[in-house]
Amino acid sequence: MPPKAKFTRKEIIAAAMQIVRERGVDAVTSRELGKRLGSSACPVFTVFTNMEEVIAALMDAVKACYKEYIARGLKQELAFRGVGAAYIQFAIAEPKFFQLLFMTEQEQPTDIGHTLIRIDENYDEILRSVREPYGLSGEDAKRLYQHLWVYTHGIATLCATKVCTFTSTQIQTMMTEIFSSLLKEIKKKEVQKESAK
Repeated sequence: MPPKAKFTRKEIIAAAMQIVRERGVDAVTSRELGKRLGSSACPVFTVFTNMEEVIAALMDAVKACYKEYIARGLKQELAFRGVGAAYIQFAIAEPKFFQLLFMTEQEQPTDIGHTLIRIDENYDEILRSVREPYGLSGEDAKRLYQHLWVYTHGIATLCATKVCTFTSTQIQTMMTEIFSSLLKEIKKKEVQKESAK
């Protein structure tokens, strides 16, 4: 009969998340988890088969944490702006989680369209939040989203790595200015296309 689990899956992943918050994902080892739980490493393996399984469950938990931020952003009156602010807020509040999800070197680079789909499970909802309220075509919405993600990711990265700090007002002003400029440019091109027909 297998030994009875001393800790639950939830308790082990909560401990792993705390280790990541403090020291990054590389510090998550069976020994460190055992120490954090006040035990040896053995009880971890009564719940998980190996450390790869622990890391996979940890990644799911970190993604769920990020998804909560994005869900709050999508509920804002200006959902697309809310998502951008939530992305940056996640980087400020959970810098190690942000680095793990969005600053980890990938095996193969791809174009930005594929990158956004690959790294963000919320892609379709976010795209809809920019397309529908502003009456943009699918391609225009994608272009606006891609431009703004590059800009937003830059701010978030500066915050997550403690290179810069910004107030909420500064972030909102920067995001509004860049969004308004890009939207104006896209709308101008739409008018030019219609005139050319």
